[in-house]
Parts: sequence; C-alpha cells; structure tokens
Amino acid sequence: MTRAVVVGSGPNGLTAAVRLARAGLDVTVLEAADTIGGGTRSSEYLVPGLLHDHCSAAHPMAIASPAFQEFQLPGIVWKRAEVECAHPLDDGTAGALFRSFDETERALGADGRRWRQVFEPIAERFDDLFADISQPLIRVPSHPVTLARFGLRAAMPATVLAHAWRTPQARALWTGMAAHAFWRLDRPLTSAIGFALAAGAHAHGWVVAEGGSQTIADALAADLARNGGTIETGARVRSMADLPSHDVLMLDVSPSAAAGILGDRLPSRVAKAYRKFQHGPGAFKVDFAIDGEVPWTAEIARRAGTVHLGGNDAEVAAAELAVQRGKMPDRPFVLVGQQYLADPSRSSGTVNPLWTYAHVPNGYTGDATEAIIGQIERFAPGFRERVVGTAVRSATEMAVYNPNYVGGDIVGGAASLRQTVFRPRVAIDPYATGIPGTYLCSASTPPGAGAHGMCGANAAARALAELSR
Repeated sequence: MTRAVVVGSGPNGLTAAVRLARAGLDVTVLEAADTIGGGTRSSEYLVPGLLHDHCSAAHPMAIASPAFQEFQLPGIVWKRAEVECAHPLDDGTAGALFRSFDETERALGADGRRWRQVFEPIAERFDDLFADISQPLIRVPSHPVTLARFGLRAAMPATVLAHAWRTPQARALWTGMAAHAFWRLDRPLTSAIGFALAAGAHAHGWVVAEGGSQTIADALAADLARNGGTIETGARVRSMADLPSHDVLMLDVSPSAAAGILGDRLPSRVAKAYRKFQHGPGAFKVDFAIDGEVPWTAEIARRAGTVHLGGNDAEVAAAELAVQRGKMPDRPFVLVGQQYLADPSRSSGTVNPLWTYAHVPNGYTGDATEAIIGQIERFAPGFRERVVGTAVRSATEMAVYNPNYVGGDIVGGAASLRQTVFRPRVAIDPYATGIPGTYLCSASTPPGAGAHGMCGANAAARALAELSR
C-alpha cells in the first residue's frame, strides 16, 4: 500500500490526509503539539465552562469550501449571529452587515443600495467564485465571467474602492473587511480579501462552529480514522530523519520550516525562494471572560458576531500602514469575536467568552493588551468593569503556540502584490517542492489563510495525480 505522511494537523494538513486516505493511501499525521487542530483549536483554558477559540473563529470560507462540501463531514454544525459584522464609530453609529441584503441596505441607509449593487452579483455566485479562487491563479477558470467580475474590483486598492460609498459608516465597514488582508490598504489587490469576505457573509454568513472551531479538526480526524488513517501527537519533525518511510510527504508548515526539514534534498532555487518568503504583520491576542455582554454604544454591535474596531476608514488605513512599516499604532485595528451570540453553549451562566486580537508589527515584543482594551472602551464605555478574566498571547507567543505563525503572522505570509499572485514562490505548481512525492500544503500556498482546508485539498490532488501517472 502507498504510504503518506502528513506533517501538521491544522485544517490543511487534516484535509490533505482525509483526501489521501479516501483514495486508499495509508496515512499518518504527525503533530508536534499535544492537541490537533492548528489554527482551529479551542479549549476552556481561561475559565471552566467558558469555551474560547485559540485562533480561527468565524468561517465564511469553510462553509463554502469545495473540499468540505465534498466530504460532507458529520459533527460540524454552523451557527450564525443576527448581525454578521458591525463597525462602530465615535458618534455612536455603526456600519453593519447582515446576511440579508435587504437588512444591510436598511442598515447602511444612503449607501445601502450601492453596497448591494457592488456585492450582490458576486454573493449570488459565491460558491462558483470560491471554487475558482481557492485554486492556483495559473489555470483555466471554471466560471470565467464570475471570476472576471470579482477580479475587476479585487484588483483595486481597498482605499480606492472605499470611495464607492459616501457615508462614514459604509466606508468604515468596507475598510474593516479589507483590513483582514493584514497589509497596507493603498496597494493593488488589497480589495480581494475584503471583497471575498463581504460576499461570503451575504452568501453564507460569518458562521461559527457549534462547540468551538475545534469541532472542524475533530470532524476531519474522525473521517481520517474511518478511512484507516492515524494521528500521532507530540511528534515534532525537524528533519527528514524524524520521518517514517513514505511515498508521499505533505508539509503543513511554513516555507522556512519546510526548507529546514527537507535540507539538502530541496533544489537550491526552491530553498532560496522558501527562505526569502515574506511574512506579514502579527496578531496580538487577548481572550476575555466578561460578566454579561459588551456595552457597545452602537446597539447594533450588541447583536454582531464580529465587531471591527479602528474608527473611520482613514484611521484604519493609517493603522494598517504603520503596522506594515513595523510601527505600533496607539490605536490599532482590533477584531472582536462574540461567538457566544451564535453559540450560547460557549458561555457559563452570565459569564461570556470574548475573543479579540490586534494587528501589530511582525515579531512585536511589546504588550498590546491595554491598546485592545482602550479600543473596546472607546466604543463600549464601562467594558473594563465587566472583565473577570484575561488571557494574553503575544505575537511572539503566537509563534511558539504554532510555529507556522512566524512572528505572529497568522495568515501564512505577507499580502504583498507578488505573494498575493504567487505564493510561496513563482511556479506553475505552487505545492510542488521540486522533490518527487513531496508537497507544501500550508496556508503559505493558494488560496491562503482560512479554515477551508483547500491548500491541503489541492496539494493532495496534485499528489494523487502524480501517483496515477
């Protein structure tokens, strides 16, 4: 029997493992940590009975994932809040996105119709779009018209597309979406991630997994076991000497880690590209246990699963520019997850889990806790008094928690123009390492970050195609 080894049990590694095991390969997954899941881990690590997602929280791309739709995994129940996302402003108003275009149009007032005109044509064909954008760029698209319509807007700098709207609420809402790129927003292609997230919110919602993001990893692991695969935790791989014999090797690791593992076997041109791979800004994460709910001044934010904090569009863009240049802004862009609104099982009595992180420079060694609390207090006065517990994971600690998060970079690489188009290197097959039977399948390969598993699915498809030749 053909034997495959997968290094890393994040959603990409597990998806690759499932696809290979379903094809009849003998699959072993090696995970350095004691718990599987990578960016989809969850636990009650702060207060007993209070469930926190460690990294990935909302999953508009996972629910649309062609791999997950193919697998039809039992055990994952998607839940959504009444409002998908809100972006409060200092005057007590907020931009808000509902799954429904009718509700979003009402919430955005004068800009509601324009918002609908921009996003509805893509949202209506979002699954077709994601089937194409979840693949490498150099290929014949399955839905060229939908892809072209998306590409025309995605190619714009996010700061330019912001001018499609007149009100500060709609501009801020859009800019917060685009800020998920973790990059300065005045560069080409910085609208791509925001556009996909907004369209995905309307198509499926910014869903959360009932019982925590860990259930995604657990469902994949269960499917792997049903198909004869195994997982070994506490199995750190530093070099080829740490690997059992295999015919296929999948590496759900950063490019630099892949270069270290493969060593001299890696062609020099590939090794050079992997070592030059650029990582983006970091995430500074703070989990809170709060008694009651966040006292947002903007009432609509009290119903939102995700809240973006950063002020108006110009302020968000300025903060992202500073971070990309290595400077810590006084008021960073902060993401707040209120998953308990969609999934009350995560709470314990009146105590709720609040998930937050700020964008900080890569490798930032300072403490952004007060900056995060300050941004929440700015739009929710009295928040501090409701905090009953806090857990901090700095940018450098993020890299210890998950070595793929180099310098705290949780999205697998800088969203520069080159790396948005070609990642992890300029190649027709971005998953190939130049070593027969060995593939990179982490978020540093297309389509990038998210708990969708498509990096692993695509790499596994390449491996199976090679084996069939």
